[in-house]
Amino acid sequence: MPENRFLYRVPYADTDQMGVVYYANYLIFFERVRNEFFREISYPYTKLESEGVMLPVVEAHLDYKNPAYYDDLLSMTAEVVHVKGCRIKMKCEVFNEAGQLICSGYTVHCFMSQETRKPVRCPESLLEIIDKLGDAE
Repeated sequence: MPENRFLYRVPYADTDQMGVVYYANYLIFFERVRNEFFREISYPYTKLESEGVMLPVVEAHLDYKNPAYYDDLLSMTAEVVHVKGCRIKMKCEVFNEAGQLICSGYTVHCFMSQETRKPVRCPESLLEIIDKLGDAE
């Protein structure tokens, strides 16, 4: 599937005492690139919310490969791995300017009704867009 690319310059606030990007910030990076991915396919989270659907994270996995530092320009990518019933799995990767993989991983989200707080299937209109992305390969 096509992937989104999002650029981000590391500020001091994202680093620890060693000048390295703090490990938990990668989950925030994944969130940023997922937001951009959905916005790019014209289905931002605000559209899901207006349809009464939430998309909480139910699983997250990260593999740290190399450190990132203050002022590094990071390139982040996101892509849909699959949609099954009420779940969507998103793969994310973070690279430095040299193209070196810094961190990779995935998150699994559950489509959930805002009203009942129960799982619901992926909205058909979003599923159609994701299916078309897969056909574009």
